[in-house]
Amino acid sequence: MTDTLSEQLISWRRELHQHPELSNHEFATTERITAWLKQADIRVLPFALKTGVVVEIGQGEPLIALRADIDALPIEEATAQPFASKNPGVMHACGHDVHTSVMLGVAYQLKALEKNLKGRVRILFQPAEETFNGAQQLIDAGALEGVQAIFGMHNAPDLPLGTLKTRGGAFYANVDRFEINIQGKGAHAARPHEGIDSVVIGSQIVTTLQTLASRIYSSQESVVVSVTRFTAGNTWNVLPQSVELEGTVRTHNEAIRREIPERIRTLINGIAGGFGATATLNWQPGPPALVNTPQWADFALSVARETGYQTEVATPQMGGEDFAIYLHHVPGAFVSIGSASSFGLHHPSFDPNEAIIDPAVAYFTELAQRALDQVQQQNNKSSL
Repeated sequence: MTDTLSEQLISWRRELHQHPELSNHEFATTERITAWLKQADIRVLPFALKTGVVVEIGQGEPLIALRADIDALPIEEATAQPFASKNPGVMHACGHDVHTSVMLGVAYQLKALEKNLKGRVRILFQPAEETFNGAQQLIDAGALEGVQAIFGMHNAPDLPLGTLKTRGGAFYANVDRFEINIQGKGAHAARPHEGIDSVVIGSQIVTTLQTLASRIYSSQESVVVSVTRFTAGNTWNVLPQSVELEGTVRTHNEAIRREIPERIRTLINGIAGGFGATATLNWQPGPPALVNTPQWADFALSVARETGYQTEVATPQMGGEDFAIYLHHVPGAFVSIGSASSFGLHHPSFDPNEAIIDPAVAYFTELAQRALDQVQQQNNKSSL
């Protein structure tokens, strides 16, 4: 990669960082990305998208895809960088500006190699990853049609620069959300016997929910149940009529994922009913577990080693990624690349090292070319 392109990618990354936009509102971001791609005469595909852009490089078959996410988070930045966010309360606190810059660099590199590509590379600049509905938008628009393998990345602030991890099979967890509403009976705090104490009931539910992971399922299974919001009352001397709980359930086991809502419903009904109260569950399923195709995960690690990365086989992560939805349609692999930030993802001081960009561009440029070769070989074998 030329020094000029390297400097340009840093400049673009900083411009994106200064102008972050929330999920499904990435209008200016989409305009910037599209303009930068058109500068290199990169073919923009005419998909009906509110935000986001899809481009394609090369001709003929086979067809593989790469993905970057472009949205930001509702977080007030605290990095003190000269290119810090200019949009109050909005920040690229997950590094999607870095991911976008990487794939812009890959698009430019592949465009320079276009005559020698043995097929097509489709690059998805996807909106709304943080709200877990962007991948499905692109799928519904047809962005996966004909794609035979897909690859993506996330920066990992806890990993040093030059390190890449992935694994075959389950990598990231599903992301499901729940809300529990408890209806008791309000009363004066000095006369609790005249009411039905929804705070006590809610507290018992919070504690008992933890037995799903510790007693209901094997300790060898990855199950996390976290209550993240407990809302009750508005004054100090009144027992509130109702309590609201909110939280998330994560697992890599699809069978467990399917049965947990009913387990929770049975548990909360039993506890609330024992006090004479009622409890209702609102279950909001998010993206499924991200399950890498073993063959493509091994391939991704092999290419990483050959392009200079220190590689590791990752342990399963409990975070979520809507890239998982793509992998339910086509095979592929998702990788983590070290960005060496002192602060983690979604932190106001998250500050990835921009030195992640150049090696990642070189990696995905090589991976795309090699993946086209690999898919072509598979196609030839299947036609024999």
